[in-house]
Amino acid sequence: MAAAAALGAAASTGALWGLVQDFVTGQQEGPADQVAADVKSGSYTVLHVVEALGSSLENPEPRTRARGIQLLSQVLLHCHSLLLEKEVVHLVMFYENRLKDHHLVVPPVLQGLRALSLCVALPPGLAVSVLKAIFQEVHVQSLPQVDRHTIYSIITNFMQTREEELKGLGADFTFGFIQVMDGEKDPRNLLVAFSIAHDLISKDYSLGPFVEELFEVTSCYFPIDFTPPPNDPHGIQREDLILSLRAVLASTPRFAEFLLPLLIEKVDSEMLSAKLDSLQTLSACCAVCGQEELKDFLPSLWASIRREVFQTASERVETEGLAALHSLTACLSRSVLRADAEDLLDSFLSSILQDCRHHLCEPDMKLVWPSAKLLQAAAGASARACDHITSNVLPLLLEQFHRHSQSNQRRTILEMMLGFLKLQQKWGSEDKDLLSSEDLELAVGHLYRLSFLEEESQSCRMAAMEASGSLATLYPVAFSRHLVPKLAKELSDEESDLAGGEEPSKCPRHLLCLQALSAVSTHPSLVEETLPLLLQHLCQMNKGIRAAGSSEVIAVCQSLQQVAEKCQQDPKSCWYFHQTAVPCLLALAVQASMPEEEPSVLRKVLLEEEVLAAMVSVIGTATTHLSPDLASQSAARIMPLFLDGDTSFLPENSFPCRFQPFQDGPSGQRRLVALLMAFVCSLPRNVEVPQLNQLMQELLQLSCSHSCPFSSTAAAKCFAGLLNKHPAGQQLDEFLQLALDKVEAGLGSGPCRIPAFTLLLWVTKALVLRYHPLSSRLTDRLMGLLSDPELGPTAADGFSLLMSDCSDVLTRAGHAEVRIMFRQRFFTDNMPALVQGFHAAAQDVKPNYLKGLSYVLNRLPKPVLLPELPTLLSLLLEALSCPDCVVQLSTLSCLQPLLLEAPQVMSLHVDTLVTKFLNLSSSPSMVVRMAALQCMHALTRLPVPVLLPYKPQVVRALAKPLDDKKRLVRKEAVSARGEWFLLGSPGS
Repeated sequence: MAAAAALGAAASTGALWGLVQDFVTGQQEGPADQVAADVKSGSYTVLHVVEALGSSLENPEPRTRARGIQLLSQVLLHCHSLLLEKEVVHLVMFYENRLKDHHLVVPPVLQGLRALSLCVALPPGLAVSVLKAIFQEVHVQSLPQVDRHTIYSIITNFMQTREEELKGLGADFTFGFIQVMDGEKDPRNLLVAFSIAHDLISKDYSLGPFVEELFEVTSCYFPIDFTPPPNDPHGIQREDLILSLRAVLASTPRFAEFLLPLLIEKVDSEMLSAKLDSLQTLSACCAVCGQEELKDFLPSLWASIRREVFQTASERVETEGLAALHSLTACLSRSVLRADAEDLLDSFLSSILQDCRHHLCEPDMKLVWPSAKLLQAAAGASARACDHITSNVLPLLLEQFHRHSQSNQRRTILEMMLGFLKLQQKWGSEDKDLLSSEDLELAVGHLYRLSFLEEESQSCRMAAMEASGSLATLYPVAFSRHLVPKLAKELSDEESDLAGGEEPSKCPRHLLCLQALSAVSTHPSLVEETLPLLLQHLCQMNKGIRAAGSSEVIAVCQSLQQVAEKCQQDPKSCWYFHQTAVPCLLALAVQASMPEEEPSVLRKVLLEEEVLAAMVSVIGTATTHLSPDLASQSAARIMPLFLDGDTSFLPENSFPCRFQPFQDGPSGQRRLVALLMAFVCSLPRNVEVPQLNQLMQELLQLSCSHSCPFSSTAAAKCFAGLLNKHPAGQQLDEFLQLALDKVEAGLGSGPCRIPAFTLLLWVTKALVLRYHPLSSRLTDRLMGLLSDPELGPTAADGFSLLMSDCSDVLTRAGHAEVRIMFRQRFFTDNMPALVQGFHAAAQDVKPNYLKGLSYVLNRLPKPVLLPELPTLLSLLLEALSCPDCVVQLSTLSCLQPLLLEAPQVMSLHVDTLVTKFLNLSSSPSMVVRMAALQCMHALTRLPVPVLLPYKPQVVRALAKPLDDKKRLVRKEAVSARGEWFLLGSPGS
């Protein structure tokens, strides 16, 4: 047995020796992996490998020694976790000694040290020993990129696992790293080096006397001007380097004395990228600096920022300049002052006011907006800054408002005031007393007059109302005293005038009153005054006190919805609005749905689709932000109304007959299912809907009724909205099976085909949004209907619904389960079948497939579409020949951005594109003509050599739409023809 074991060991050793020789002398790479695998499996130990390498490691030829060490290093990289502490000690000593060897040996030595830097069994003190050896023995700048990267990896590994030991080196470690990094040029290595430098600072390593040297060795790359080469396999972008370097430069206030002069210099340069990078870095620097670091540079920084905002031609530079000013002011605001220290914030803000406020008073108002933006950027940084600036600026703006008489000037001043008021709303409250009671009354009076003066433009009115809303948030009492009573009187007087037979004005004052009431409903106390006025106005319409059509009712509902949106930020206001407005709207609608002896015009109006849609928006908005408890309370009252006819909670609930919207009674009652949909489909997902089983049965029955398409569609949408939110389980499966049975029965034949299809469509959307497994089966059924002679065009339109966002149901705001990237998933799962179905379809139904395809592609994010473009482009081009204007328009909308984003692919089809776009520029549809001309314009982004042969033909053809009867078409033709005319010209 012993002899057999000895023979086995000898054979094993012989095999190892053979593998080593194959690698070292045979220059084969495979044996290294085999040796590593054998060590991992336990066939050999690392000691066996070292013994087998003995002669190679001592060979006088440097290349042979390098190959031997390379094999050992590759084994260690795979097997470092198996090493014992004693083995690690000997290996470290061996590798450190070999750093003094020939330069050909150093790269594999570094690989071995990288493997050892990953060892858990590394004894204390060896990390410091390794780094000292590298710093002393290796001339890093002479190494290839991969070997320099190895050194950075060794340093990173030790910093992650041996932090305290390295900190024991003190500033020597920092100095050693500076020597390593000095002169680095490769972006892959710079990313790692910047990360090490950031950790040195953020993890409080000792910088000693080398602060400036560390700054210099990193800041020499600022600003980054790296452009990645084409098809770069490493994927390093310029932005990656910018952010990594910025993290270093803005990591310590000790860099400020060196960094701030550099930033000022680069902001003042002519390079746009340098300006942007410098301003962004300044903003980041302000997060770590204080007044002490900034004080000597504030005048120069302010001068540079002011110049860039006043004079720059770049909106991006202006934006970053304002952001930098905001950051500077915030930094000065939060600094803790000594008792004897100067408050730099006050002096800095005074400088800003001195340089900007006089521009607010200039008659020509040339620099009014840049000045206002600078002041607002500073004021938005802190409450102190806001108080300092607004207390100086707001009285000045009020004074300027009196001096200027032109509406455009007054509008500008109002918009500026609005900006400052919003900032004051952010930082302050009514006790700031920026405006006296006299100023407030004066301001409210001005805003009231501007909202109602007929000679003022619509934009000026809107600015005045927006300013009223912001000011009302801060000073609700002033608006309650001085504005709301005037609006109530205006509303009453307008009603009296119209009741007396007077002609309404071009812009009825009562509509302006409604807008103003909703605009100032920005404070809970004001909502309690404005909401009853709006509801009273609606009720007076219902009682015939004033004549009303659908537009007037819709206007009131729009104002109510705006109030509901403003209430969403305050739970008490949200509940007040809900319990006040929703019962009132339901009562009016129920009353309108009752049979009556004398038909009322308003009652018919309340049942019109547009009016019900407006009420749906109000009820949905009023419900989405309810807390679960309050939503449950409301559901406990509203569900019995629709399912049991319980009207007890409605105001003025004396109705002539029962309310039974799901019974075969008055058709008007069934239409109110839309209001039920608005409520239940806006409830939070964790609110239990009472009598859900009965409700789903009733909705399913009504959804397949053909007597009233509006009611059946509302029922289908409500059913789908509830399905989407319902938790997975047996009950959901039962609801789905009932729906499928109902759909299949209805799709057979007869008058129920359209409502059954509508139910199928909405249920499919509900499941697609939540990634339900059954959605693929329903989508296949929908695609099968594209070939149906009757339902095919409708099925094609259905793809638009599946890919679009809804406004009333199945919305994220309404708590629906909408998975991210559902469009991408729908495209991936269904596009192959849609394309295959198109190729297999009969000629007369191919347009249905093209329409469905165009809807899907037009709603798809372009990064998802671009990789598929080569295979889909032929279908898109064929869709342009479809006679359906909707298909043409949707396809053109899809192609236009692709011309800009995928010019190389599109260039292959330029002949077809030119021909089809020119043909469609004469389409009977105005919107198609405009879209075709926009695509002709976008074509000029393709490579010029590809387009030049078509230039004469296109310029001649585009002369025709220059005489189009529609101005908008002529405008697009001028733009497109101008670009084609300049094609190939010098400087174009």
